[in-house]
This record gives sequence, structure tokens and C-alpha cells, in this order.
Amino acid sequence: MLAVVVTLVGIALVGYAGSLRSKNMSEEERKKAIKDFALKKGLLIALFAGVMSACFSLGLSAGIPIKEAAIAAGAREIFAQNPVTLLVTIGGFFTNLAYCLYMNAKNKTGGEIGKTSKSVLINNLLFCALAGLLWYSQFFGLGMGKSFFEPDSVMMAFSWSILMSLNVVFSNVWGVILKEWKGAGKKAVTFLAVGMAVLIFSLIIPNLF
Repeated sequence: MLAVVVTLVGIALVGYAGSLRSKNMSEEERKKAIKDFALKKGLLIALFAGVMSACFSLGLSAGIPIKEAAIAAGAREIFAQNPVTLLVTIGGFFTNLAYCLYMNAKNKTGGEIGKTSKSVLINNLLFCALAGLLWYSQFFGLGMGKSFFEPDSVMMAFSWSILMSLNVVFSNVWGVILKEWKGAGKKAVTFLAVGMAVLIFSLIIPNLF
């Protein structure tokens, strides 16, 4: 429980750093951000995304019998989580597909695919495949990591929180590398660094007690 609280503190610090960065935006950047800003909608989407993320974790836990069946069939334990991940993500695939088709129909943009140049279409498909591969690799790594934990261990229970913490850390590391924090100000960068340090510290708390 302590580790979860520390994780939330780290996320709050990173979020505060983001708000400080927004204050240091140029007038042009600020106008663009305000144009797309919708607090109520943003909070609802964030809440919904958090609940759905927890449901994803519950889906992986509910799939333990499938994992055990895979091991019984001869699969190595380090890879036995993959069938469960496949089944859980299939639901997400069809949900995303349905939403994309709906938006294409609503905005009447479905025909643009055929009008796109071959090079652009190939690039889009390659980057889409790369994004999917990188996104899936986190769950592949999660399954491999969980194979080293005892079933009833604290680390097993905390594994999903570890993954979410690392998502926040690495997404912001890439943000720094890609200069998204350029001009954010020393205070914002300091809070970002402290927040990420707290998140990293939260990963080792379960082993301290």
C-alpha cells in the first residue's frame, strides 16, 4: 500500500511539472493549448482510462488458468503469459477498430486511404506496426518478469503498478530527449526529475519490507 501511495505522489509531482511547463509556453503555444483544452472532458477520459487500465490488469489475472494450461502443454513459463495477453488485447483491438470505422464514417474520411500516395501509406503502416510492437512489448516484458515472482508475493501484486510507473518515467525521458521540455524552466524540470526519482524509488519499496 505504501508503494502505491509513493507512486501516486510521484505521478502528482510529474503532473505538477507539466502544469509549470504550460505556464512557460509562448503565447502562440498557449493559444493552441487553450483551444484544445477541455477540463471536464479531460478528467472524464483520464478517469475512464484509469478504470479500463485496471480492468486490463484484472483480465490478465483472470487468465491465470490459461497460463497454467499453456505450461501444462509444454510452454516455457517465461512465455506462458502471452496467450493470456493475446486474448485480453483482442478486445481492445476490436474496440479500437470499431471506433476508427465510426470516426471515418462520421467525418467521411474513409476514402482518403485510397487517395494517399503509396510512400505515405507504407510509412503510416510501418509506424503503426512499430507503435503496436512497442506497445505490446511492455506486456511481453511484464509476463516475463512475473514468471520470476512467487505467485503470492508482494512483487507479483505490485507488478502492474510497476509497469504503469515505468510508463510515466520512460515517456517523460523520451520527452526530454525529444526536447519537449525545452524552455520549460528550471522549476518545472526540477519537479519532473524529483517526480521520476520518486517513481523509480517506488519500484523498490516492496523489497524493503
